[in-house]
Amino acid sequence: MLTSTIDQAHYRTVMGNLPTGVVALSGITADAEHPCGLVVGTFQSLSLDPPLVSFSVAHTSTSWPKVRAAGRLCASILAAGQEPICRALSSKQPDKFADIDWSLSEAGSPRITGAHAYVDCEITHELDGGDHAIVIARVLHMDTGHGEPLVFHQGRLGGIRQLTAA
Repeated sequence: MLTSTIDQAHYRTVMGNLPTGVVALSGITADAEHPCGLVVGTFQSLSLDPPLVSFSVAHTSTSWPKVRAAGRLCASILAAGQEPICRALSSKQPDKFADIDWSLSEAGSPRITGAHAYVDCEITHELDGGDHAIVIARVLHMDTGHGEPLVFHQGRLGGIRQLTAA
C-alpha cells in the first residue's frame, strides 16, 4: 500500500480550485423553539430512486448535532448576494438566525428566504469520512428560486458570471 504525507495547506489550495455551491442546512432545535444551522460546500445529488442527497460535515461542528437532533432539515442553496447569510451561519454566534429572513418549509424546517433552491430532507445515514461525517438524506420536498447560485471558489464567495452549454 502506497502511503504519503500530504501537506494540509497544499491540499486546501489544490481542492479550492473546484468551485462549490454554498448550502445552508437548517433545522429546529430539540426544544422546538429556535432555528439552528450551518453552511456546507459538499452537497450533491446521490440517487434518483429513491431520491437521496449527501453532504459532509466536520466532526468539530457544534451546530451539526443540533440540526441532526431534529431528524429533518432544509438545505437552502444560497443565491448570489446572500454572502451575509453564509457568514452568519458560519459564525459562532449564539443566534445565527437573528438577522436572517426565513420561514418554515413544507416539512417544518427553516427555509432561507430568497434561496436559489431548497431541498427538504430526512436524515437516513451518517458515515465516517475521516475528519468529516458523510450524511445521506432522503428528499421530501424541493423547489427552485430565482437568480444564480452563490459559489465558493479559491477562498472567495460570489455568483457565477458566465456559463456555456456542456
